[in-house]
Amino acid sequence: MNDIEFTNKIEEYKNYLLIDKKYSNNTVDSYTTELKKYYDYLKEQKIYLKEVNSSDIKEYLKYLKKNELTEKSIAHSISVIRSFYKFLIIEKYIKNNPSLDLELPKLTKTLPKVLSEEEVLKLLDIDLKDKFSYRNKAMIELMYGTGLRVSELVNLKVTDLDLENCIVRTIGKGSKERIIPLGDYTLYYLDIYIKEYRNLLIKKENNDYLFLNNHGKKMTRQGFFKILKTIAKEKNIETSFSPHTLRHSFATHLLNGGADLRSIQEMLGHSNISTTQIYTHVSNKKLKENYDSFHPHGGN
Repeated sequence: MNDIEFTNKIEEYKNYLLIDKKYSNNTVDSYTTELKKYYDYLKEQKIYLKEVNSSDIKEYLKYLKKNELTEKSIAHSISVIRSFYKFLIIEKYIKNNPSLDLELPKLTKTLPKVLSEEEVLKLLDIDLKDKFSYRNKAMIELMYGTGLRVSELVNLKVTDLDLENCIVRTIGKGSKERIIPLGDYTLYYLDIYIKEYRNLLIKKENNDYLFLNNHGKKMTRQGFFKILKTIAKEKNIETSFSPHTLRHSFATHLLNGGADLRSIQEMLGHSNISTTQIYTHVSNKKLKENYDSFHPHGGN
């Protein structure tokens, strides 16, 4: 298969993922990047796409292992390859699917990392003195108070907020809209940021995004992560974490406070309750640590 033909297939596949499967742009980018690596390998081995068999794909997976890819990365590669061949079958580009007998490696389930309530309070204890500090305070309060994904946070528009009814609307995975309640702290700082400071961040071009960077553009995921790391360093928070850790912390702290799993599932936008149940394991782990530390017959 020549380069032009492959490029066309990739473009068709991207449209399939976006339109038929309703995947996010980030997921589609991840899939196409993985496919390009696969194609580079096939090209190097002089194997045409229509001629690929299951042994060729298994050799590719061995090649990935030799390059010290993690089991999780290899599992992602298998998922992408399976999805691509399913698409090629649908399009009648090939008759037989060489990826049918591929087995996903058994992954060790790792519990999501969470910040303690004390660490979150440190993170939120921002010295409010200018437009940037008020913006940062509003962003972190909103993310911790709602469990938004970082992509959802940075893509929020002012019109997605309804401060009067104390809710925020967001479009999550699979283009599903969900409505999340806003707590008093979040409402208070969002109100101040919008009314007094957001306009100060606007440059020549106005836009509808809620959170703006110092260039007056939409805040990026990388920009938000950089802000978090800077604040964490200032507050001497040694736990390594990412924006997603705030989402995990939101869910875990809610569960610890007595919230039911179904409500947490709704707020997080999980399509399957089993995804949300991971947080019960996090809570149980903390419970066990407390027992071992403080019970007379505990482990310590």
